[in-house]
Amino acid sequence: MTTVPILTGRRLPRWSTPVVAAAAILVGLVLQFGGISPLGLAPALFAAIGFIVARSTWSWILEGRRHATDRLMGSLVVGALLLALVPLVWILITVAIRGYSVMNTEFITGTMRNIGPRVEGGGIGHAFVGTLQQVGIAALISLPIGIMTAIQLVEYGRGKTLSRWISFFVDVMTGVPSIVAGLFIYTAVILTFGFSQSGFAAGLALTILMIPVVVRSTEEMLRIVPNSLREGALALGIPKWRVITFVVLPTAISGIITGAMLAIARVAGETAPLLLTTFLAQDVNFNAFDGSQTALPTFIWDQISRGTAPAIDRAWGGAYALILFVLVLYAAARVIAAVFAPARE
Repeated sequence: MTTVPILTGRRLPRWSTPVVAAAAILVGLVLQFGGISPLGLAPALFAAIGFIVARSTWSWILEGRRHATDRLMGSLVVGALLLALVPLVWILITVAIRGYSVMNTEFITGTMRNIGPRVEGGGIGHAFVGTLQQVGIAALISLPIGIMTAIQLVEYGRGKTLSRWISFFVDVMTGVPSIVAGLFIYTAVILTFGFSQSGFAAGLALTILMIPVVVRSTEEMLRIVPNSLREGALALGIPKWRVITFVVLPTAISGIITGAMLAIARVAGETAPLLLTTFLAQDVNFNAFDGSQTALPTFIWDQISRGTAPAIDRAWGGAYALILFVLVLYAAARVIAAVFAPARE
């Protein structure tokens, strides 16, 4: 019996990465303060390219081509990740700094009634109520429809023509711009049937945006449930609807809840459909079926459009509150998913 020898060779020392990174950063700082842009590149970009080239070259000389290629691709992947994170972190930090400065009890509970664009004060209380009602209406309508549609596609409609058409239209709805959903509700509900602009109309527009997200997330969760669970339950003579209700859904419930919460968080920041279906109000409107309402996204848009310093500060505060609201939804999705996750032995 012959054995294949394990190829061992020299490897880059563990301190190589921080040393090369420190050298690249030092070169970038020198170029930055010196006002030099080699090859027309920004000093930070030139330093990043220099790090990748220097580390890969060192690896090629010491470790060989295969290890150098692996390190090169790893550096490119990490670089792409950092490149995507930089603007995201920059936005979050900017919103947190600008928004936190105006956050107080009065701002959270107050409204914009009798508050002019040049006047300090005001708050987002009416906008937060509107967001809760509109997103709640959308969730109450879209979650049952989306989950039932996913059950039809996975459990009953495999290979059927109708299911293929449903799946096709779900894909189409996923790519529909949000303003189109608002325009549809404005035309079909408000103009055609005579309904007034209201939180309910806004909730219907958000429902159109939520349904495809709920369908796709639920569908993927149902597909990863092992068929052996279904077959075992059916072999005992249990009706299929009971198998779905008491076996399939409990197994996939954590993923379904996560997808539902993410769909809610996704529509919570929509602005365009709300401008067409409910527009603005400067005070709290608890009746979602009559009269305009303000939501957090439309509050931000309204304050930005006014252009004064107090209004822009309020817009930053509204943006910070909206981010916190979405963050709470994401955290709740993770907690609920962990609570309802099936126990593993």
